[in-house]
Parts: sequence; C-alpha cells; structure tokens
Amino acid sequence: MSDVDNEILESIERWAERELKPIAKKFDHADEYPLEIVEQMKELGLFGATIDPEYGGLGLSASTYARIVMSIASIWMAPVGIFNSHLIMAACVQRHGTDEQKRRWLPKFASGEIRGGIGLTEPNAGTDLQSIRTVARRDGDHYVINGTKTWITNGVYGTCFGVLVKTDPEAQPRHKGMSMFICEKGDGFKAAKKIRKLGYKSIDSAELVFEDYRVSTEQLIGGVEGRGFQQAVGGLELGRINVAARGAGIAAGALRDALRYAQERSTFGKPIAQHQAIQLKLADMATRVEAARLLIEQAARKYDTGERCDLESSMAKLFASEAGVENSLEAMRIFGGYSYSTDFDVERYYRDAPLMCIGEGTNEMQRIIIAKQLVERNPL
Repeated sequence: MSDVDNEILESIERWAERELKPIAKKFDHADEYPLEIVEQMKELGLFGATIDPEYGGLGLSASTYARIVMSIASIWMAPVGIFNSHLIMAACVQRHGTDEQKRRWLPKFASGEIRGGIGLTEPNAGTDLQSIRTVARRDGDHYVINGTKTWITNGVYGTCFGVLVKTDPEAQPRHKGMSMFICEKGDGFKAAKKIRKLGYKSIDSAELVFEDYRVSTEQLIGGVEGRGFQQAVGGLELGRINVAARGAGIAAGALRDALRYAQERSTFGKPIAQHQAIQLKLADMATRVEAARLLIEQAARKYDTGERCDLESSMAKLFASEAGVENSLEAMRIFGGYSYSTDFDVERYYRDAPLMCIGEGTNEMQRIIIAKQLVERNPL
C-alpha cells in the first residue's frame, strides 16, 4: 500500500474504534439504522472508496479496500454493508457504463449524495440469477419495469439501485435477455417492507416493488440490451472480496476478544489461556485469520490488475466466510456461559457470521465455481 493508503486505513481504524465500538451493541439490539454513522462515512469518503478520483472518489485498490472492510468488520460488521452494496452498483456503472452515465452518476455516488445498492435477488431467484422474473419492456424512449426484488441492502434508506431485469424473456440462453438499469425511487418504485433478521441488524434489508415503473433509455447501463448478466457477475467479484473481508473481520474480532478473555478468565488456579484445550482453539482461530487474509489479498491483487478472478474471489469468499463462522463459534465456547450474554460482542459475531456463507452466492456455489475453474485452467 502507498503512504496515502496507509494513512486512510489508519484514519478509518481510529474512527471505527472511537465511533463504532461504543454504539454497536445498542444499535444492533435495537435494530436501529445508524443515520449519524452514515453521515460520518460520507465525510470519510467511504461511499466513493473504489470510485475513480476523476469522479470524486478515493480510487482505492481492492487490496486497500479489503483491509478497510476487515478492520471495520472486526468491530461491527453491519455498517460495511451500507457502502459495499452501494459500491457494487457504482462498479457496474464505472466498468460498464457510457461516458455520459459515468459523468452523471459517479460523482453523486462518490459523495454519498445518492446512495443505494444492487437489485439482483428475487423471491424465486437468488444464486440462479437467470431465473429472475422482473421484466422491462421498451416504450418509446423509456422502459416500463414490473417485478419484485428482495433481500436488497439499503432498500429502505437508499434511493438508487442497479437493477437486473429481463428485456427479452424469451432469449436463449437466458442470460442474453438480461439488462441492468440505474433506477431511482419514484412513481412505481418503492420499498414494500423491511425484512427482520437474526443478525446483520441495524441495516435495512428490504423488498423492492416495481409497478409500471418508467425509466429512461439513458439509464440502461452501457446503452445496449443483453449485457446485464455479465455486468452483474462482474460486480459480484468485488462483492465477494468484500464478503470475504467481512468474514475475515468477524474471525479477527472473535479471535481478539477470545484471546483477551482467555487471559482474564481463570479456572483451576490459572488463566484459561494456559489450558491446552483453549490454546488449541486459539491457535486454529489465528491460523484461519491469517489464511483468510492471504486468500483475500490474492483475489484483490488480481481484481486490481483487471485479471479474471472468479476462482480467487470464490476461494477467498468460501474460506474467509467459513472462518468467520468457525471462529465465532469457538469464541462462544471460550467465553462459556458469558457468550450468551448480550453484554459481550461474541454473540453478535455468532449471529452475523452465517450470512457471509450465503451472501454474494452461497458457499456451495463457490465450490462449484472453484471446481469448474480448476478443470478449465488445467485441461488434459
């Protein structure tokens, strides 16, 4: 990382320790959206973290961005989702949008003036994106969109979304009939409800409903129909690096808290960190954190150079998210009965971590992607 990147990372680490740590439990337990934190994230430039400086963003590499995500997630994972989903939308525009779309939208995305996310998942289509049913039909210089999206981060408080639709429902193969639009809330487009969740609280996951919603042809990303599937999948590479970093952050936070507690708590006349059973857990937890960091760094470097990184990002997402689950459970065991108390953060890690095994493509799908890429890259 450059000196500037290091300064940004250190500044955000101090901010997370100072601003997030004292309020995380309160907001999580109340499932309250952290409006003041969002304003602070605007000031820090997090909504433009990976957007090119030409458009007012910080232009951070995926490597630096992943480190920032890990740092924040080790304290409180949920706020990361607010700017990550937003940046996936921005990445779709930055990588695939027309020059006019970039000039119009990216500066407002970077400043946080317009915030939102990515609208892919539907009630009957998650990992299988080609099964979406939301349709956009051409009507002069507009398209009319009808359908429903669900589990959309920033759905309530966000105002603009990159939305995947079918512009040709009869196309074969199906992905050739899919397109992506920049959609701002307005007549015919609303958040129907906030979804209540086990973990990942304080962040609005919502259902979005489109009823004869009209969007200009100028908001078709790239200006050409039929490229939406590739645009969505390309955005998921950054999303998977982010989810991996979140999983690794949870794993690191669980390790940090467990290591501290193991030195403070005594049984049978000595700190439990001196009992071999606890030492074995701590050793495995630390190894998972470091292995996750290295896999994330490998994927991020490839993303930064523009290389294809679906294999690497899937490996990172798979391992790091599972590390978050395993470390959060081991931390619960180290804390013993106190792990069930809401006075400690480990119960939140335990509730937040499993989502990382599901979001941005299930870990079962990551294994399939990895296996297919191994065969493709190593033909007989």
